Amino acid sequence: MRPLFMSILMLTAGCLAISPSLTLAANKISPQKIDGAVTIDAQQAKELFDKGVVFVDVRKEKSFAAGRIPDAFHINLTDRFNKRTLESVINKDQAFVIYCDGHNCLRSAHATKKAIDWGYQNIYYFRDGLPSWRSSGYPIE
Repeated sequence: MRPLFMSILMLTAGCLAISPSLTLAANKISPQKIDGAVTIDAQQAKELFDKGVVFVDVRKEKSFAAGRIPDAFHINLTDRFNKRTLESVINKDQAFVIYCDGHNCLRSAHATKKAIDWGYQNIYYFRDGLPSWRSSGYPIE
């Protein structure tokens, strides 16, 4: 009986130790707006897409491979998003859209802030990202 009690006690303690970090991770919500960029919704993103504006997807490889906005450039935030890589895709005066996996994904916010710091001025921050695009019925590749 004692080993079972100790196992339950250890499991409970482990869950309590982990739950605060899970709560913090779940509460991470991207900012509504970012100074220096224009926040757009899915309809505005589609209008820009139809005009041929470049889209930059900053999600992980696996997410990008599972589906993306057609013709989006993939620059994974954690290992490839840097000034030189962005310059190889976008001119500083060119309009572009940065997106990730919606308002619970901070990648597009971080990427947008970095691009602003690097001198880009024509940035559209698609905060609601791919989930909003998909739920609007817009094309996915």
